[in-house]
Amino acid sequence: MSYTIGMNALSLKPTPRLAHTEYCSHAALKRAVTGLPDDDPRQEPEFYRRWEYDFIWSTNDGPEPWEMRGRTTDMGHAEFLEGGIDRRPPRASPFRNVDEVLAFDAVAEYGLTDFDTLVDFYERHYQTEQKRHAEQVFTGGYYRTLISGAIAAFGWDLLLEVAAHRDRFARVLDGIYRQSLHHYRAWAETSVEAFICHDDMVWSQGPFMHPEFYRAEIFPRYRELWSILKCAGKKVIFVSDGDWSLFVDDIVAAGADALCFEPMMPLEPVVARYGKSHAIIASQVDARTLTFGRQEQIRAEIDETLAQAMECPGFMFAVGNHIPSNVPIDHALYYFDYLSAHWYRPT
Repeated sequence: MSYTIGMNALSLKPTPRLAHTEYCSHAALKRAVTGLPDDDPRQEPEFYRRWEYDFIWSTNDGPEPWEMRGRTTDMGHAEFLEGGIDRRPPRASPFRNVDEVLAFDAVAEYGLTDFDTLVDFYERHYQTEQKRHAEQVFTGGYYRTLISGAIAAFGWDLLLEVAAHRDRFARVLDGIYRQSLHHYRAWAETSVEAFICHDDMVWSQGPFMHPEFYRAEIFPRYRELWSILKCAGKKVIFVSDGDWSLFVDDIVAAGADALCFEPMMPLEPVVARYGKSHAIIASQVDARTLTFGRQEQIRAEIDETLAQAMECPGFMFAVGNHIPSNVPIDHALYYFDYLSAHWYRPT
């Protein structure tokens, strides 16, 4: 593990091996790798050390969650973590109809945290966590940038309904943008070096709105947000679930320095077009293969990725759709052992 490898990958500088990160909520795997119980605060850093993380994916939307300040929609949560401890039923949305959503203004609803207080909160959070994880790049970041903010506020059902009213929905998005802008400006004042812009703007089959709406209303707002960070010298990493293959060129044009995506997005065209000019945080290794496949299938997905990754100066290997609790431990261990034996760059 190495902070230097992580930052060099984001900066497209030489690294002795591919950079590495994961998004892992597999408690049993962490116990198996570290030998430490879940309540031991050393477990997470030790897992990062043993699995040679160079980068820790992190976002923080501030000290005053929307849920404490105004209306949000809880869509519930499926069973994902060990023992189903994260399962919860959905609750009725506080928004009764489309008209209430179309009248929504995120700044009026949630207010804006005092700017100096926000900067201080983000700086202290970053300094604490970067010190705790000195051997990894610890990112700043914001989760509810635009579409993810709309999902959190209204839920998917109402979001899909209001999206049909393009002009009025654009005004609603602008309120979420102004809320995000306040936080992006605060993050720009901190000493963080890398920043994650998270926004789940598509779903597994691609965009759920007309592509021209994205190009007219979403990507220009990304550009404005990211320009603030880039002027402050931050590396901007764009992250979205789903398949945003259609929009890779748009995201690059808006100013992203790094592209972070799931294996449902084809890797090869992204590498062919941007592998030399942008950092890529991804792989062809799929959590479904880790869970249900055979070792030779896991190895094949690693090998397919390595063949492309070695051509990219800023490649960071990750299972892009997570390592969840139902992945067999022997599969996860095989994955890391094989990857770490083959991730060195030719000398």
